[in-house]
Amino acid sequence: MSQFFQIHPENPQARLVRQAVDIIRAGGVVVYPTDSAYALGCHIGDKHALDRIRRIRKLDSRHNFTLVCRDLSEIATFARVDNTVYRALRQCTPGPYTFILKATSELPRRLQHPKRKTVGLRVPDNKVAQALLADLGEPLMSVSLIMPGEDLPLIDPYEIRELLEHEVDLVIDGGWCGMEPTTVVDLVDEVPLILRAGKGDTAPFED
Repeated sequence: MSQFFQIHPENPQARLVRQAVDIIRAGGVVVYPTDSAYALGCHIGDKHALDRIRRIRKLDSRHNFTLVCRDLSEIATFARVDNTVYRALRQCTPGPYTFILKATSELPRRLQHPKRKTVGLRVPDNKVAQALLADLGEPLMSVSLIMPGEDLPLIDPYEIRELLEHEVDLVIDGGWCGMEPTTVVDLVDEVPLILRAGKGDTAPFED
């Protein structure tokens, strides 16, 4: 049976944030709000939790997870960021974007695209997510909460709890956070490639 925390979207309660982070560090799978939709997250080094998320979403081993980071300094630990890329990231973070970048040697292989050696990273503009990341002190391994056979993410924390109460360890009700996915931009090559137009404005990456 999962726990259910109601965390204030503007003033996250430190006690509840700390309890949520303890669950993550102990190997838990959590549902948490972002600036685009609710997501599933777990500790970056926990393969068992990662496999649990794969089962919930029915994802195969080729599906790339996203590292949800607190800020650009965390991104630079796990991805190669030159000056041009850094300027693009600085302009659009925090915000509803996922960026595909070349992985560094710091990143576990299971989190990289097996052929391209890339990773998806994002910095969410959501106070609950930012509070979790600040307390955790490292990125969350994450995917959008879109159930198998569905095109849109789940949006109601109570419905999420009812559906996943035996599959996850914690559901965080952080209020309404939308249902539009992130804009995904591939920054591996010199010319940015928009892989998915979502909530984030694509104009900065268009000619």
